[in-house]
Amino acid sequence: MSRLYRLSTICFCVSLFLMGSAKASPKISESFWKRVSAEGKAASILVVLKEQADLSDASQLESKEEKGRYVYDELRELALKTQSGLIDLLDAESLDYTRLYILNAIAVYNPKADQIAAIAARDDVARIIPDPNIKMPALPPETDMLNPILALLSDSNAGDNIAFTEAEKVWNETGVRGEGIVVAGQDTGVEWDHPALIQQYRGSNTTLVNHNYHWFDAIRFQVSASKSRCPYNSTVPCDDGDHGTHTMGTIVGSDGDENLIGMAPEAKWIACRNMDDGVGRPQFYIECFQFFLAPHPVNGNPLTEGDPDLAPHVINNSWGCPENGANNEGCAGDEMRPVLAAMKAAGIMVVVSAGNDGSACSTINDQPASISDLSFSVGAYAHRTSEIAKFSSRGPSLLDGGIGPDVVAPGVSIRSAVPGHKYEQAWWSGTSMAGPHVAGLVALMWSANPALIGKVDETGDLIRHSSKGMYDSNLCGTDDWKAIPNNTYGYGIINAWNSVNAALNWTK
Repeated sequence: MSRLYRLSTICFCVSLFLMGSAKASPKISESFWKRVSAEGKAASILVVLKEQADLSDASQLESKEEKGRYVYDELRELALKTQSGLIDLLDAESLDYTRLYILNAIAVYNPKADQIAAIAARDDVARIIPDPNIKMPALPPETDMLNPILALLSDSNAGDNIAFTEAEKVWNETGVRGEGIVVAGQDTGVEWDHPALIQQYRGSNTTLVNHNYHWFDAIRFQVSASKSRCPYNSTVPCDDGDHGTHTMGTIVGSDGDENLIGMAPEAKWIACRNMDDGVGRPQFYIECFQFFLAPHPVNGNPLTEGDPDLAPHVINNSWGCPENGANNEGCAGDEMRPVLAAMKAAGIMVVVSAGNDGSACSTINDQPASISDLSFSVGAYAHRTSEIAKFSSRGPSLLDGGIGPDVVAPGVSIRSAVPGHKYEQAWWSGTSMAGPHVAGLVALMWSANPALIGKVDETGDLIRHSSKGMYDSNLCGTDDWKAIPNNTYGYGIINAWNSVNAALNWTK
């Protein structure tokens, strides 16, 4: 027997052994392993390491800046210390990868079954989960044409949705418009030079535009079947789906004239693109959270060049990652939990859209909204017809059984900015449109009372208890139709005037 033949036989036997051991390993889901091993196809994965950071001491720190610095240092130092052995293996296998730190994990691109098995066999690996492409569903169709018609009847200087929340009353009677607060959005991107957004972009001023620390494109290669209209790894903010510009407009939008479309028009914004023509991945969502925890220069190294002092105060998330189905085309279930825990530990408020899978009960089924204790979820309310939007997802959470949404906000026929320096309203409905109202509300509250900055739980409680409670006759998860909170409205309809006054009266 030749030496080459013996070597090939040994390699083949080792490969079979590794594949067999991984098949029985609890580190890999049975359905995922069957697919990759049976089909023989490569599949991108997230390799989660056993050692994860303990951030509990962050609660002992007072300021948001102290919390952010502590959390960033703890997370990145652990990643730098524990990932080298796995990286050696990936380099030896000539596999491409991206290091993550907010979750101590590595995103590995297209390993084959035997390579996945070898990774799973390592003692420092806790589990391996799919990192699939996930198509964002279309916004729900406009079924009630009364809403766009009624919108034309508003006599407010602001959008009628903004006036409904009484944010305009906050501006006029307190002078608070979000100054001093930075909001963030991870979405399809943002048209940064839109007339309603350019003055609020943190990267622009009257003489200079600088995108460092203010913009990150997580889409470095094509994942969608159709080519994006934005460059990959874009060094300039870009929106390839309109959605991100629209949501940011509802948070901060104003052109200084007739287009008062945002809740907090004097707040600043930064952004991260987490989708390629509407297609995202768990890795991209996680990378955007990393960027917001510690923004870094364009094409900078998140592990060594992040600056938590430049982190935003509140993040809007008008997207969702559904749980894995039969084809493993979704999130594993709870990989966002440590990510959300890190954001909370850093004093950053995370606002999420509840989803558009209503009107049935238990339809809050996508991360991050399904992680009830670490996100602030928002349902959609038809403010012109005074009813919950039919599509708005109801609780309890399918993941943890928690009550949701936390509150509801206008989410039907919402006028806001879209690329091309335009504005649109018709067909823009969804909890994606509702969530930004609450992100803007947080900006108003923290601008009104800076002592509240970084107090995530306290802020959430103030919003909940200053909302207008609404009864739920659907009895989703409760036997009492007068229960507040409930799984249709949560604690009720937001009211910016009440919430800002509650913030002004808040003391430590």
